[in-house]
Amino acid sequence: MFTTSDFKKGLVIQLDGAPCIIVDVTFQSPSARGANTMVKTKYRNLITSQVLEKTFRSGDKVDEADYERHKGQFLYADGDKGIFMDLETYDQFEQDPEAFEATQPYLLEGTEVVLGLFEGRMVNVELPMTVELTVTETAPVIKNATATAETKDALLETGLKIKVPPYLETGNRVKVDTRDGRFISRA
Repeated sequence: MFTTSDFKKGLVIQLDGAPCIIVDVTFQSPSARGANTMVKTKYRNLITSQVLEKTFRSGDKVDEADYERHKGQFLYADGDKGIFMDLETYDQFEQDPEAFEATQPYLLEGTEVVLGLFEGRMVNVELPMTVELTVTETAPVIKNATATAETKDALLETGLKIKVPPYLETGNRVKVDTRDGRFISRA
């Protein structure tokens, strides 16, 4: 059991029978005497991926989810599904097509991830903050190009399209932020 004083970003709680990860939490003190502090949360349901908001009163209790994080690895894509392996138990899990569509542009075979398991089944894949990918297609290098202001389109080995500085060319490895699909640096 967690109380509202335990709430923080990244905490996994159980609401309506589903594991939910807290994305944002704010504590709001009332102006009236004797009133309870309100705890406003924004959370993401790990099964449906919906982002919802809920307000609790100070002291409310919520159940702890039967949620575990395990080191995992992306094995391969099976059509529109992703196949992952738990590196602790060597169990294999399938990620449904809708969720795999969002993670697939950042995954190469062998990429290490964190698997979120709820009651023994995989409900979430946490990608690393950055991944290194190879540029497979981009416009030719522009003479006297600098790293500021201008960008050009690049296609990466996983099919992800990003904006890169004009000095990069096909075959270069780049670091990409998995949160927003943004170029960070050369690898």
